[in-house]
Amino acid sequence: MNSALPVNHCQPALDPYNAPMRHVLLALFALISFASFASAEHVIVTGGPALRNWENLRVPQDQHDRWWANFVRASTLRMVEIRKAYGEGASIIWMVYRPGYQDRGREDRQPYTTWIGDLARKRNVSLVWIDSGPSLISSLNSRPRGSVQTFDYFGHSNRHCFMLDYSGHIMAACTAWLHERDLGKIRGGIFAKDAYCKSWGCHTAESMSKVWKSNVGTKLEGAMGKTDYTVVGKGQLPIGEGWVR
Repeated sequence: MNSALPVNHCQPALDPYNAPMRHVLLALFALISFASFASAEHVIVTGGPALRNWENLRVPQDQHDRWWANFVRASTLRMVEIRKAYGEGASIIWMVYRPGYQDRGREDRQPYTTWIGDLARKRNVSLVWIDSGPSLISSLNSRPRGSVQTFDYFGHSNRHCFMLDYSGHIMAACTAWLHERDLGKIRGGIFAKDAYCKSWGCHTAESMSKVWKSNVGTKLEGAMGKTDYTVVGKGQLPIGEGWVR
Protein backbone atom coordinates (compact mmCIF):
# COMPACT_ATOMS: atom_id res chain seq x y z
CA MET A 1 0.00 0.00 0.00
CA ASN A 2 1.34 3.37 -0.97
CA SER A 3 1.33 5.53 2.18
CA ALA A 4 2.29 8.72 0.36
CA LEU A 5 -0.25 11.50 0.69
CA PRO A 6 -2.13 12.37 -2.47
CA VAL A 7 -1.11 15.53 -4.24
CA ASN A 8 -3.75 18.27 -4.51
CA HIS A 9 -3.16 19.51 -8.03
CA CYS A 10 -5.54 22.44 -7.44
CA GLN A 11 -3.32 23.93 -4.73
CA PRO A 12 -0.24 25.86 -5.93
CA ALA A 13 3.07 24.64 -4.65
CA LEU A 14 4.44 26.67 -1.73
CA ASP A 15 7.34 29.01 -2.54
CA PRO A 16 10.00 28.12 0.04
CA TYR A 17 11.47 31.64 -0.30
CA ASN A 18 8.31 33.58 0.61
CA ALA A 19 8.59 33.48 4.39
CA PRO A 20 12.36 34.13 4.54
CA MET A 21 11.98 36.91 1.98
CA ARG A 22 9.32 38.56 4.10
CA HIS A 23 11.68 38.56 7.06
CA VAL A 24 14.48 39.98 4.92
CA LEU A 25 12.26 42.77 3.60
CA LEU A 26 10.97 43.63 7.08
CA ALA A 27 14.53 43.76 8.39
CA LEU A 28 15.57 45.94 5.46
CA PHE A 29 12.70 48.37 6.04
CA ALA A 30 13.59 48.50 9.74
CA LEU A 31 17.20 49.28 8.92
CA ILE A 32 16.20 52.01 6.49
CA SER A 33 13.88 53.58 9.08
CA PHE A 34 16.55 53.37 11.78
CA ALA A 35 19.21 54.84 9.49
CA SER A 36 16.87 57.69 8.59
CA PHE A 37 16.21 58.41 12.28
CA ALA A 38 19.85 57.97 13.28
CA SER A 39 21.07 60.37 10.59
CA ALA A 40 18.95 63.23 11.95
CA GLU A 41 21.07 66.09 13.31
CA HIS A 42 20.31 68.99 15.60
CA VAL A 43 22.35 72.13 14.93
CA ILE A 44 22.88 74.76 17.61
CA VAL A 45 24.73 77.97 16.70
CA THR A 46 26.14 80.05 19.56
CA GLY A 47 27.29 83.63 19.06
CA GLY A 48 29.91 85.44 21.13
CA PRO A 49 29.49 87.72 24.16
CA ALA A 50 30.22 91.44 24.33
CA LEU A 51 33.35 92.69 26.09
CA ARG A 52 32.88 94.38 29.42
CA ASN A 53 35.56 96.87 28.42
CA TRP A 54 33.01 98.42 26.07
CA GLU A 55 29.77 97.64 27.86
CA ASN A 56 30.89 99.26 31.11
CA LEU A 57 31.00 102.57 29.23
CA ARG A 58 27.26 102.41 28.57
CA VAL A 59 24.41 103.31 30.90
CA PRO A 60 23.40 100.27 32.98
CA GLN A 61 20.09 99.63 31.22
CA ASP A 62 21.86 99.37 27.85
CA GLN A 63 24.65 97.03 28.96
CA HIS A 64 24.90 93.43 27.68
CA ASP A 65 26.48 90.15 28.75
CA ARG A 66 27.53 90.78 32.31
CA TRP A 67 27.79 86.99 32.41
CA TRP A 68 30.07 85.58 29.70
CA ALA A 69 28.03 82.35 29.36
CA ASN A 70 24.54 83.69 28.57
CA PHE A 71 24.49 82.07 25.11
CA VAL A 72 26.47 79.01 26.16
CA ARG A 73 24.11 78.20 29.03
CA ALA A 74 21.06 78.73 26.82
CA SER A 75 22.59 76.34 24.29
CA THR A 76 23.13 73.61 26.88
CA LEU A 77 19.55 74.02 28.12
CA ARG A 78 18.36 73.44 24.57
CA MET A 79 20.55 70.34 24.35
CA VAL A 80 18.65 68.90 27.31
CA GLU A 81 15.33 69.59 25.55
CA ILE A 82 16.53 67.94 22.34
CA ARG A 83 17.69 64.82 24.16
CA LYS A 84 14.34 64.55 25.96
CA ALA A 85 12.43 64.91 22.69
CA TYR A 86 14.64 62.87 20.34
CA GLY A 87 16.44 60.46 22.66
CA GLU A 88 19.74 60.40 24.52
CA GLY A 89 21.53 59.34 21.34
CA ALA A 90 20.38 62.38 19.33
CA SER A 91 23.23 63.81 17.26
CA ILE A 92 23.89 67.44 18.22
CA ILE A 93 26.23 69.67 16.21
CA TRP A 94 27.33 72.68 18.26
CA MET A 95 28.71 75.56 16.18
CA VAL A 96 30.35 78.20 18.38
CA TYR A 97 31.85 81.55 17.42
CA ARG A 98 35.33 81.06 18.86
CA PRO A 99 36.82 84.61 18.55
CA GLY A 100 34.16 85.98 20.90
CA TYR A 101 35.07 83.54 23.66
CA GLN A 102 38.79 83.93 23.07
CA ASP A 103 38.49 87.72 23.43
CA ARG A 104 36.21 87.58 26.47
CA GLY A 105 38.45 84.93 28.00
CA ARG A 106 41.49 87.20 27.67
CA GLU A 107 39.53 90.03 29.22
CA ASP A 108 38.31 87.92 32.15
CA ARG A 109 41.53 85.88 32.35
CA GLN A 110 39.59 82.65 32.05
CA PRO A 111 39.97 79.69 29.59
CA TYR A 112 36.46 79.93 28.16
CA THR A 113 37.22 78.04 24.94
CA THR A 114 38.66 75.18 27.00
CA TRP A 115 35.55 75.15 29.19
CA ILE A 116 33.32 75.06 26.11
CA GLY A 117 35.30 72.10 24.78
CA ASP A 118 34.84 70.36 28.14
CA LEU A 119 31.09 71.02 28.00
CA ALA A 120 30.90 69.54 24.49
CA ARG A 121 32.64 66.34 25.61
CA LYS A 122 30.54 66.08 28.76
CA ARG A 123 27.32 66.41 26.80
CA ASN A 124 28.49 64.20 23.93
CA VAL A 125 27.99 66.81 21.21
CA SER A 126 30.12 67.53 18.16
CA LEU A 127 31.81 70.91 18.62
CA VAL A 128 32.46 72.94 15.46
CA TRP A 129 34.33 76.23 15.90
CA ILE A 130 33.37 79.03 13.51
CA ASP A 131 35.03 82.42 13.09
CA SER A 132 32.88 84.37 10.60
CA GLY A 133 29.63 84.42 8.67
CA PRO A 134 31.17 82.57 5.70
CA SER A 135 32.58 80.03 8.14
CA LEU A 136 29.09 79.44 9.53
CA ILE A 137 27.64 79.02 6.03
CA SER A 138 30.39 76.56 5.10
CA SER A 139 29.82 74.55 8.28
CA LEU A 140 26.07 74.40 7.67
CA ASN A 141 26.53 73.37 4.04
CA SER A 142 28.78 70.50 5.13
CA ARG A 143 25.85 68.74 6.80
CA PRO A 144 24.38 65.76 4.89
CA ARG A 145 21.34 66.31 2.73
CA GLY A 146 18.09 66.24 4.68
CA SER A 147 19.86 65.70 7.99
CA VAL A 148 19.11 68.87 9.96
CA GLN A 149 16.00 68.18 12.02
CA THR A 150 16.28 71.22 14.31
CA PHE A 151 18.24 74.47 14.13
CA ASP A 152 18.67 76.95 16.98
CA TYR A 153 20.57 80.24 17.16
CA PHE A 154 21.59 81.78 20.48
CA GLY A 155 23.30 85.15 20.30
CA HIS A 156 22.91 88.81 19.51
CA SER A 157 20.81 89.70 16.49
CA ASN A 158 18.80 92.45 14.89
CA ARG A 159 15.97 92.28 12.39
CA HIS A 160 18.36 91.67 9.46
CA CYS A 161 21.12 89.38 10.78
CA PHE A 162 22.61 87.08 13.37
CA MET A 163 25.39 89.08 15.01
CA LEU A 164 28.07 86.53 15.84
CA ASP A 165 30.13 89.34 17.34
CA TYR A 166 28.69 92.35 19.15
CA SER A 167 30.52 95.02 21.12
CA GLY A 168 33.70 93.02 20.78
CA HIS A 169 35.99 95.07 18.56
CA ILE A 170 33.75 98.17 18.40
CA MET A 171 31.33 99.32 21.09
CA ALA A 172 27.70 98.53 20.22
CA ALA A 173 28.71 97.35 16.74
CA CYS A 174 29.10 94.03 14.94
CA THR A 175 32.07 92.82 12.88
CA ALA A 176 30.97 89.22 12.15
CA TRP A 177 27.47 88.23 11.08
CA LEU A 178 25.13 86.10 9.02
CA HIS A 179 23.05 88.65 7.12
CA GLU A 180 19.70 87.93 5.51
CA ARG A 181 21.11 88.86 2.10
CA ASP A 182 23.52 85.91 2.44
CA LEU A 183 20.88 83.30 3.29
CA GLY A 184 20.68 82.22 -0.34
CA LYS A 185 24.19 80.76 0.09
CA ILE A 186 22.87 78.16 2.55
CA ARG A 187 21.90 74.86 0.93
CA GLY A 188 18.24 74.43 1.75
CA GLY A 189 18.60 70.71 1.04
CA ILE A 190 20.44 70.12 4.33
CA PHE A 191 17.17 70.58 6.23
CA ALA A 192 14.70 67.77 6.81
CA LYS A 193 11.26 68.25 5.31
CA ASP A 194 9.74 68.99 8.72
CA ALA A 195 12.75 70.82 10.19
CA TYR A 196 12.12 73.14 13.12
CA CYS A 197 14.27 76.29 13.11
CA LYS A 198 14.35 79.03 15.73
CA SER A 199 16.34 82.16 16.47
CA TRP A 200 16.55 83.08 20.14
CA GLY A 201 18.01 86.50 19.33
CA CYS A 202 16.23 89.84 19.27
CA HIS A 203 14.00 91.08 16.42
CA THR A 204 14.53 88.14 14.01
CA ALA A 205 10.84 87.84 13.12
CA GLU A 206 10.72 91.46 11.98
CA SER A 207 12.51 90.68 8.69
CA MET A 208 15.01 87.82 8.71
CA SER A 209 12.44 85.07 9.31
CA LYS A 210 10.63 85.93 6.08
CA VAL A 211 13.85 86.05 4.07
CA TRP A 212 14.97 82.75 5.62
CA LYS A 213 11.76 81.04 4.49
CA SER A 214 12.03 82.35 0.93
CA ASN A 215 15.72 81.45 0.57
CA VAL A 216 16.22 78.35 2.72
CA GLY A 217 12.75 76.86 2.33
CA THR A 218 11.95 76.24 6.02
CA LYS A 219 10.23 78.47 8.54
CA LEU A 220 12.38 80.30 11.08
CA GLU A 221 10.66 81.14 14.33
CA GLY A 222 11.88 84.44 15.72
CA ALA A 223 11.10 87.18 18.20
CA MET A 224 9.15 90.35 17.63
CA GLY A 225 11.08 92.75 19.81
CA LYS A 226 13.78 91.84 22.30
CA THR A 227 14.63 88.57 24.02
CA ASP A 228 15.66 88.29 27.67
CA TYR A 229 18.59 86.03 28.64
CA THR A 230 18.65 86.93 32.32
CA VAL A 231 16.55 83.84 33.07
CA VAL A 232 19.02 81.29 31.68
CA GLY A 233 20.94 81.28 34.95
CA LYS A 234 17.75 79.96 36.55
CA GLY A 235 17.56 77.08 34.08
CA GLN A 236 15.07 78.68 31.68
CA LEU A 237 15.41 79.31 27.96
CA PRO A 238 15.35 82.99 26.87
CA ILE A 239 12.03 84.82 27.04
CA GLY A 240 10.70 86.68 24.03
CA GLU A 241 8.15 89.47 23.79
CA GLY A 242 6.38 87.45 21.09
CA TRP A 243 7.45 84.45 18.98
CA VAL A 244 6.40 84.27 15.32
CA ARG A 245 7.01 81.64 12.62
